[in-house]
Amino acid sequence: MEFTIKEIEHETVADMERIDDVLRIDKILVVHTEEYRLVYTVEEIPPYEKRYPRDPVDYHTYVHHPDRAIFLAYAGDQVAGMIILRKNWNNYAYIEYVTVDSHFRGQGAGVLLMERGKEWAREKGLPGIMLETQNNNTRACRLYERCGFVLGGFDRYLYKAVMPGTTEIALYWYYLFESNP
Repeated sequence: MEFTIKEIEHETVADMERIDDVLRIDKILVVHTEEYRLVYTVEEIPPYEKRYPRDPVDYHTYVHHPDRAIFLAYAGDQVAGMIILRKNWNNYAYIEYVTVDSHFRGQGAGVLLMERGKEWAREKGLPGIMLETQNNNTRACRLYERCGFVLGGFDRYLYKAVMPGTTEIALYWYYLFESNP
């Protein structure tokens, strides 16, 4: 499948809503340390579907903004995915959200979006990229690893206040340009 990556324009903001980003969850990453490194194993769990709610943000403010960007992946006239980035307080590019439409997963759109995100961060002179995901989003975690990201940290309590009883763990992934020239 051939994808085209385009920076968002005011006319294409509505395209973001055309992405079917439902996730099928059937595995979790179990994180532990070995010799001062974070490593993980993958465990199967009973399957379920999940959709993360979008933040109430006016994405028109991202159009031509110097410290924010949204890129959409298209397969012809169909929206295949998107990546939302911003310059973070710690000078890394921060991926706020990346998703691929359920009909286009596994076909390369995610890799192209991540590569465009790296390109944007390099253009801005930033030292790397960071993102946060959950330990139940194993498909995304595998994508990040394939794209050269390393697991840099985790937080067992990040979601407890907004989702009491949750077992989801926040995972922090990093791509450092000095390690990946």
